[in-house]
Amino acid sequence: MGFNLEQALEEAGALTEGHFLLSSGKHSDRYVEKFHLLRKPTILQQVCAAMVEKLGDTRIDVVAGPTTGGILIAAEIARQLGVRAAYAERADEGSLQRAFRRVEYFEPGDRVMVVDDILTTGGSVKETIAALDPHPVELASVMVMVDRSMGRAELGAPYSSLTQMDVPAWEPDDCPLCADGVPLVKPGTTQQKNGT
Repeated sequence: MGFNLEQALEEAGALTEGHFLLSSGKHSDRYVEKFHLLRKPTILQQVCAAMVEKLGDTRIDVVAGPTTGGILIAAEIARQLGVRAAYAERADEGSLQRAFRRVEYFEPGDRVMVVDDILTTGGSVKETIAALDPHPVELASVMVMVDRSMGRAELGAPYSSLTQMDVPAWEPDDCPLCADGVPLVKPGTTQQKNGT
């Protein structure tokens, strides 16, 4: 039997329920706290091995991921493939754009695999793909650990995932948990907000 990501997330305590403010600005009643999984290198190694297996025989020269969680996945997949890793950071303080800015990551003609952890709207992945534009490389693969969009995210490129999770996400004005006054939590902090 193959690797079961949802079981691994459950075992790592990464699947949580409540009222969460997502990075997209939407609200949800469930959240995948990726750092519960990413802080366990043995499980991360298994996740990345499953991603490498899903990749098949596609030739990859560089594995690129966005900060923060995507760089851990990129580094481990690159290690398993025996290739280089690249990290897409914010271009500048407060910028909404990403760039590969610390070292020269790419060589002309490199085939790049873009990876990330959780895909909701696809913002981080789209920014990482856009950050490749100034470089003479080819986008060879896009893969995420968990696709919360159920295949509906528009990335401008085909992508695959280890698993899809149909988790509701509401605009704040349409959020039933806000209407019920359930405190809103911003994941990654202990900050709670009043329901809006």
